[in-house]
Amino acid sequence: MEKILIIDFGGQYNQLIARRVRECNVYCEVKPWTAPLEELKAFDPIGILFTGGPNSVYLETSPHVDPEIFTWGVPILGICYGCQLIAHALGGQVTPAQDDSAREYGKTVTYYDTACKLFRGLPEEGVSWMSHGDYMAKVPEGFSLTAHSDACPNVAIADEKRGFYGVQFHPEVSHTQFGVDILRNFLYEICGAKGDWTMGDYKNTAIAQLREKVGTGKVLLALSGGVDSSVAAALLAEAVGSQLTCVFVDHGLMRLNEGDEVENAFAQWDIHFLRVDAEDRFLRKLAGVDEPERKRKIIGEEFIRVFEAEAKKVGAVDFLAQGTIYPDVIESGAGDAAVIKSHHNVGGLPDFVDFKEIVEPLRMLFKDEVRQLGRELGLPEYLVSRQPFPGPGLAIRIIGDITKEKADTLRLADAIFREEMASAGQDKHANQYFAVLTNTRSVGVMGDGRTYDYTLALRAVTTSDFMTADWARIPYDLLDRVSTRIVNEVGGINRIVYDITSKPPATIEWE
Repeated sequence: MEKILIIDFGGQYNQLIARRVRECNVYCEVKPWTAPLEELKAFDPIGILFTGGPNSVYLETSPHVDPEIFTWGVPILGICYGCQLIAHALGGQVTPAQDDSAREYGKTVTYYDTACKLFRGLPEEGVSWMSHGDYMAKVPEGFSLTAHSDACPNVAIADEKRGFYGVQFHPEVSHTQFGVDILRNFLYEICGAKGDWTMGDYKNTAIAQLREKVGTGKVLLALSGGVDSSVAAALLAEAVGSQLTCVFVDHGLMRLNEGDEVENAFAQWDIHFLRVDAEDRFLRKLAGVDEPERKRKIIGEEFIRVFEAEAKKVGAVDFLAQGTIYPDVIESGAGDAAVIKSHHNVGGLPDFVDFKEIVEPLRMLFKDEVRQLGRELGLPEYLVSRQPFPGPGLAIRIIGDITKEKADTLRLADAIFREEMASAGQDKHANQYFAVLTNTRSVGVMGDGRTYDYTLALRAVTTSDFMTADWARIPYDLLDRVSTRIVNEVGGINRIVYDITSKPPATIEWE
């Protein structure tokens, strides 16, 4: 199978490169720049991508690669920091930008040399997403300039004879107009890819790997009923069958009627299904806690403690399975990426886990890939297309301390919002939408009386990968219906606001 190697130098959007490569039906894996050279060579890639990163390549403490990699005869594309790394390693000169005109950030008009294989078939002009404060004062011998902007003469460089290319911008982000076309040209025109990787192939490979890893061991899976855990359950069920026990922990922080829906959906499956009613236990632990990360840590630890207790009931359990996916890993600060927040299934786990090993069969997949894998496994569409729901559940959609009364209030308000979104057909346009119970209270008037109740925030976003997102432009009449219904039907809420912040700078969830 043809493979692309992506060497990670610590940029925040590095996994998006893998996402784009897979969109082009080419298999790839991300390896840290610290990986041994022997490991990278043994991967036997048809092409290599150097990612962006937050460092300056001319500093001794910055990440680098062994120069031997340039002797392998394999095409290389460097992105942003990766481009400067190629220039620095091969005899060029990278320096701090001397003035603001040499620094470029954000959307920038870029002019391409379409005779270069990397830009073949593109218009001669397009918008690209820049993010660099350093400047290639001198490009290496054998390289030509293949793209420029009004401020920068060397936006892209190429040594077509050796197959080395570099771009100062980020083709992986949606803000770059022809970014996917540029990456496709690298994969197909330069690396000679045939596009022989599909989600069906991934399914078969993952099943084989799970069988080899688990052997005759028993697996315990946390089944929330969300997309990730459902697909992980189906994948594991096909791989190890009756060796799998799925434990659904109802922590009392699910959406309206969700616990029963999950149990009913999996009742017909040929798996060991256990439902644990742990609402009181979780609410006691969370009482008085208002700090978001502390909530996550508490919930993560309680999940493990419940799993340990259930594992003892079913006998020896060797593996704990989780539905961790790529965005979880990135936002939890894996590698050199900056930590944004921890997730209960990555950063929130306690140090001690009473299992032999953790299995994460979806760790390399983005949300849309997980959904497609679910379809390949034969899961029903209503499960596959469910919205993302965080492991801590409503705990991170209740700002401040958590009580059963607040959870019940939010459950009902959220159900009304989701019902009206579906009735208006907006569920087909927004990729995720939910309600948040803030800890802000304000004065209101209902009937002839004064109220002092909570403010509820509505959040809806559109996104292709959940790494970046834009707020959904919901019709005013829909917002009006939602607001009217919630205020009239849900006690304790007298004000509704709509979140119109994109990601970045905000995250999709409030906590």
